[in-house]
This record gives sequence, C-alpha cells and structure tokens, in this order.
Amino acid sequence: MQTLRQAMAAHQAGELAEAESLYRSVLSFDALQFPVLLMLGTLCAQRMNYSEAERLLRDAIRLNPNDAGAQFNYGNVLLGLQRFDDAFAAFGKALALNPALADAQLNRGSILMSRRRFEEAIVCFDAAIRVNRNYAEAFCNRAHALEEMKRFDEALASCDEALALNPQNAEFHANRANTLHRLKRFDEALGSLSTAQSLQPANAGFYYNLGNILFELKRFTEAFKAYDEAFRLAPGYDYIEGDRFFSKIMICDWANLAAEKEQLESGVAADRPVSRPFVFLATNSSQLLQTRCANLFSDREFPAMPPLWTGQRYRHDRIRVAYVSADFRDHPVSHMLAGVFECHDRARFETMAVSFGAADSSPMRQRLEKAFDRFVDVRARSDADVARMMWEGEVDIAVDLMGPTLDARPGILSYRPAPIQAVYLGYAGSSGAAYIDYLLADRIIIPEAEQSLFREKIIYLPDTFMGTDSKRVISAHIPSRTEEGLPVSGFVFCAFSNSYKISPQIFNIWMELLRDIRGSVLWLSGANNAARNNLRNEAEARGVNRERLVFARRVTLNQDHLARLRLADLFLDTLPLGAHSTACDALWAGTPVLTCTGATFAGRVATSLLSALRVAELVTDSMSTYKECALRLARDPQALETIKAKLAAHRTSFPLFDTARFTRHIEAAYTAIWDRHRRGELPALLVVPPLSPEHE
Repeated sequence: MQTLRQAMAAHQAGELAEAESLYRSVLSFDALQFPVLLMLGTLCAQRMNYSEAERLLRDAIRLNPNDAGAQFNYGNVLLGLQRFDDAFAAFGKALALNPALADAQLNRGSILMSRRRFEEAIVCFDAAIRVNRNYAEAFCNRAHALEEMKRFDEALASCDEALALNPQNAEFHANRANTLHRLKRFDEALGSLSTAQSLQPANAGFYYNLGNILFELKRFTEAFKAYDEAFRLAPGYDYIEGDRFFSKIMICDWANLAAEKEQLESGVAADRPVSRPFVFLATNSSQLLQTRCANLFSDREFPAMPPLWTGQRYRHDRIRVAYVSADFRDHPVSHMLAGVFECHDRARFETMAVSFGAADSSPMRQRLEKAFDRFVDVRARSDADVARMMWEGEVDIAVDLMGPTLDARPGILSYRPAPIQAVYLGYAGSSGAAYIDYLLADRIIIPEAEQSLFREKIIYLPDTFMGTDSKRVISAHIPSRTEEGLPVSGFVFCAFSNSYKISPQIFNIWMELLRDIRGSVLWLSGANNAARNNLRNEAEARGVNRERLVFARRVTLNQDHLARLRLADLFLDTLPLGAHSTACDALWAGTPVLTCTGATFAGRVATSLLSALRVAELVTDSMSTYKECALRLARDPQALETIKAKLAAHRTSFPLFDTARFTRHIEAAYTAIWDRHRRGELPALLVVPPLSPEHE
C-alpha cells in the first residue's frame, strides 16, 4: 500500500517515470490489481505509449468491465492508436454505464465528424451539453458540425455560446471567424481572427485562415504574406505550401519559383497533402503527378460514404441526368454549356440542375433556370441532404461540372446518389474520386496511353470534349483601340488568361516577340495591381518598355468582351496550364489562337479546340516553333488574314461551335453508359462515334 501511495503521489506531481516504476513494482507482486492497471494504463497514455496503455487497460476492463472510467480511458487510448471504430464502441460502453460522461459524448461526436456524419455528431454534442450546460468545447464542436451542414446562422450562435463560456479561448474565436467567412461577413471574420491571433500569436492555423479570407477578398499580396507566415511556423500544415504558392503566382511573384514548384512536386510524389489539385495544375508536373494529387485530396477530404444507391433498378421513360455545379450563373462554364442544356432531347432525357452556387440576377441565370426540366437551388442544404434528394428523385446519371475546384462540393456525390456518376468540363483533370465512374474527354486531352492514370473510365467524345453555345451573342459595337487603351497602330498580341497561368518561361517568349516586332503590344487580362506591377517590372528586366503591356478594362457583359477580342491580332496561349474558355472566346470572336501542346490535360485544351475547328497550323509542339509561328504571323499580314478567313469560314461549318452536334454526341455517351448499367456491366472505356452525315 505504501508503494501504491508513493506511485499515486508521483503521478499527481507529474513525475511520470518514477510513478511508472512504482506502479510496475506493485504489479510485480499482484498483476490483477484493477486500480493499478487503470492508473498505469492512463499514465502510459500520457507518455504516448499507446500500445502498452491499450494492453494494460484491456486487462483492467477484463477485471472490471462495469467501470465507466476504465471504458472511457480505454476509448481515449484507442483514439491515440487511430482505431476509431473501436474507440467509438468503447465510449458507447462508458456511456451505457454512466450517461453523464459528457466527455465521452464529445469524443463520439468528434469521431462522427471525422466520418462526415455531421447530423449524428450534433446529436452527441447536444447530449454533452444537456449533461453540462457550461461545456464550451461541445458548443464549439457543435458549431463546426452545423457549419458543415450549411446551417451557418445556427453555427454562429453556437460559436457565441462557446465564447460566452470561455472568451479567452483563441480557437473559439478562430472557429467563429471561419463561420463568418462562410457567411461572407468578411470584416467581422477578420475581426474575430484578429482576436484569436492576439491570444495565440504563433498559431499557424490562424495565419492560414487569414490567408483564405484575404484570398477570397482578392487581396492577394496580403494573402501571400499570411500564408507565408503560416508556412514559416508550420511547414507541414496541410495544403499551406500549395496555397502559398498559388497566392504567389496570382501576383506573378516569380522569386525562387522553380525550386518551389519542384518542392511541391516532391511532396505530391511522396503522397503528402501539400497542394490542392487545382493549384497543382499550374506546376510544370506530369499527368501522373496531377492525377496522384487529385486522388490524395479526394481520399483525405471527401472519401466515399455509405452509398445511397445500392443496386436499385430504375425503369424511367427518359434517362434522368442531373448536372451538379456552383456555376449556374454568369460564369465561363455556363457560357460554354447553356446551349447544350437547351439542346437536350427532352423526349429521351429528363434534365435537372443541382445548383449550390450564388444566384445572380444575370440574363444567363434566367436562361439556365428555363433550360432544365428542374432547377433546384440547394445552397442551404447539406451534402448528405442534397444526395438524398437526388437519390429519392431516382437520378440515373449525375454529372459533376466542377471536379476538385474552388466552391465545389464533391461530398454530394461521395454518397453515391446515382448509379452512374461522371465528371466533366469544370476541371482539367481527374476528380480523384473512387466513386466517379466516368470522365468525359477526347483523344487529345487524354491520349490513350494515359487512360490508366485515371480512376475514372474515359469516355472519348469525337471532335472535342468542349461543349459550346452557338447562340452566344457578340456585340455589334466593336470599341476603338483608343477606348481599350491600345495604340492606334501596331501588332496586338493578346493573352487573356488569368495571371496565375503566366509562367516565367512563356513570358520570356512573349517579351522576345515584343522585342522582335516593333510597335507591338501585349494585351493582358485586367489583373490585380500587384500582378500588373510585377509583370511590368519583369518586362523591363527583359528590355521591354513597361507601357507595352496593356491591361484590359473590366466589362460587364460577355458579348462586349467578345466584341473587343476582335481588336487583337493573335491570341497567345499559356503553358503548362493553358487557356480553356478564354481560348474558346477568342475563336468564337474570330481571333486566331496560337498554342503549344502541353504534357497534361490542362495544357492540351486549345489543341483540342483548334483540331475541332480544323486549324491545325496554329498548333505547335515546342516553344521554339511556337515563337517562330507567332513571328511569322506578326510579320506576314497576308498569312494572318488567311488564317482569320479560315476561322470565319470554319466557325459555322466545323464541329467546335456546332452545339446540336455536340449535344447528340454527349447524349450518345449517356445512352451507352446507361445501357451498360442496365445490362449489369461495370464502367469501361467508351468511344463515341461521330455522327454520320444523315444525323447532322
């Protein structure tokens, strides 16, 4: 007894090594002492020796299975061993013995949160609060679960409850900031985060969250500084390296860029969560690594949930297709696909839009709401709720139009609400998700040799994978060069891609073109101020007057943007991440697009577009031939006019802008995969043949 008292005193005093030695001394005389096994097991857990703690507590429970505290401590050890299902069961046993164990409810809720079972987690947090009305951590965790369920106002109220109980808890203020961020109440979010940082100045997560808010506010320079500080404090923090990199290239800060790209690629190759997939597209990486990045992100952030569709057989008169997106508004994806949605054969297909993005009042939004059999706004509904709505509506084919991009909600399809699930257009690569069956592509963006890199089975559409809208209006008024800030005379090179797509390598080529073509200018998309300054400084460093870079003014209507594109002589594509909808805009306006075929899906889109338009002479295979072709067209007005005339003629006679033809092809794909499913066949490679002339 004396030895046991000494052990307990040492344990209480924090002298863990001494306490452990004394506990073991007691057990050497009697190995079946429940209190000693319990206390030594708890001590081993404190020392993070979880395997030994698990053995000791398991022995203690064998001696006394009805001790709630032992079951609870055992659950905590199982958590340390990442045996989450076993831990959940242990906490359940503890609660059966003592329903007043609020900590056990909290821990069960946390496990459910990690499983994205948010509604069940809230039940646990509510139970903990009923036991202890002053349990601040339970209110905080409850807020997080409510936020994940898109119940933001309730989440904010729960954050406030936690802070009322413990106003000095920095994490509570940070969680409140996250909820305010989701509510788009940015000033208040920044205020709450500032309070959190004042309480914990060296918390990397707080700097990371600050970067996220500033990035959404398009305050990219400040966002970079916040991400940079987070990266300094915690280099291994999930995704911080990639988000820091992305904010940096948004402002065209190229200092040490090659080394940082290489470091990101090494991280992905090592299966570390260093970058989100969309960010990683901008690195000069391989298709293998880009797909690996997407796989890792999906497995970590949006793993497959228990499926809603479990083999039910549907017998519908029409194939039910649900398009899932945040971009049913004045957005490039909608500019591409509005005509396709309208062209669907309503006798054979029943279409639904599942919209979780902001609802604007644009003519495009109004047009889209009329283009579907059903248009459902699900912004305020959780992923699980939306998936259940789709499943109850017996959707046959769900088509994700976003992939792993900003504002996407892959969690909806993670519940498998439809027997067939596909990804299309919004992301230039793989979804990375094991529950996505198909990816709609063409043989240029995904060559046959690369099919095996993708989890999805590839559907090869003929002509091109890019849907277009032949009803897009181009304003009759073409502004003057002076109105657009362009010189009255001289060759106009145009590159309207986003600033993050401009690599130092492609910019070097552009500056060589400006040096070689006297009086020429480079017309760029209206970038943020930091990017403008950095690009102009980079131009001067390459011997080019900074004023020869002209940044486009913002125009409200897409039709006016299309009209002004006709002032450009030649659109220059970017590499390794190329122009997509912007290249399509230029071609629809009649402006030639010069591209160099890249090594990945993301760098091959313009090649696909030009091939469908049958203008292969604008496709090059190296940076040197890219430059040579640009120089030739800039120096030979007749050659350029010949290209423009060819574009004008092909615009209405070749497949790229034939919306009806494309829609029939995508419908043929849907029909084929639905027929495979009805025959009980697994998803497989599909090649859609081009329409025969009599069907066009």
